[in-house]
Amino acid sequence: MVHDPSINYTMVNEFILLEFTSHPVLGRLLFGLFLIMYAVTLAGNGLIMAVVWADPLLHTPMYLFLGSLSYSETAYTLVVIPRMLCDLIAPQRPLPLASCATQMFFFVALGVTDCLLLTVMAWDRYVAICHPLHYGTLMRQQMCWGLVMGSLCGGFTLSSFLTGTVFSLPFCAPKYIPHFFCDIPPVLSRVCPGHGTTEVIIITLVAMVLIVPFSFIMLSYGCILMASLHMRSAQCCRKAFSTCGAHLTVVFLHYGCAIFSYARPKGSYGDGKDHIFAVSYTVLIPMLNPLIYTLRNNEVKGALRKVMTWRLILHEG
Repeated sequence: MVHDPSINYTMVNEFILLEFTSHPVLGRLLFGLFLIMYAVTLAGNGLIMAVVWADPLLHTPMYLFLGSLSYSETAYTLVVIPRMLCDLIAPQRPLPLASCATQMFFFVALGVTDCLLLTVMAWDRYVAICHPLHYGTLMRQQMCWGLVMGSLCGGFTLSSFLTGTVFSLPFCAPKYIPHFFCDIPPVLSRVCPGHGTTEVIIITLVAMVLIVPFSFIMLSYGCILMASLHMRSAQCCRKAFSTCGAHLTVVFLHYGCAIFSYARPKGSYGDGKDHIFAVSYTVLIPMLNPLIYTLRNNEVKGALRKVMTWRLILHEG
């Protein structure tokens, strides 16, 4: 800590993340629960990536985006969950500002990448259903890889600006952050007084990152709905929506928790609700996403059966 007598507040050069609980037994129980959920997340995303890579029938734009989302979400969870698990069973360790900034940078970068990939997936479904005759032309392989790399570059570029802006501000005591990782709103709660305008700009930009892609996704599905209503057969309509159901479920889970978490007033952090919703979008939703995409997608389930059959044949041979 550094005391600045000219402005009469104590600046900090490290943070301490608050634990879920100070009770050791509950901490071990949460450690076991989150470890199991994390293992399911890694296994589910790993399985999707392996199946998309192994089955030539899944070498299509939709599954390229799904595989890219699985890669991104795997990296996204690696940024937060391992340290969270360590903090549940080990004594509190101070977190230097540089380490906190690094965690925030990768968390925001990969989170924004997920948002953009979900938007790209909605665009893919819109083109496939509303403009099927032009799908092959519009969604060429080069175009698809460009959209994936654009999502990744957009996430890391925006994160560089946001993280750099947040950590250009001075932080004041107390050095405890009412959260279990370095997310933007709880870190901003430790910014020294007198920087309200910069904080408003940061939160507004974060809100726009969530609202603009979500609005685009809803617009895409609005067009899909209108196109489906004009389809001649109910079977075609059901087929159109069957390819969109899993994606829409993931979109509402992802954006619902994120919008609630980032739209809350600054003074509400530390009331316990932030922990609940942060666990939802860092632990629970990444675990559910692979399950949703596999259980509600016949092509993925068919590819999984083929991969398992190949493994059995190779094992017996």
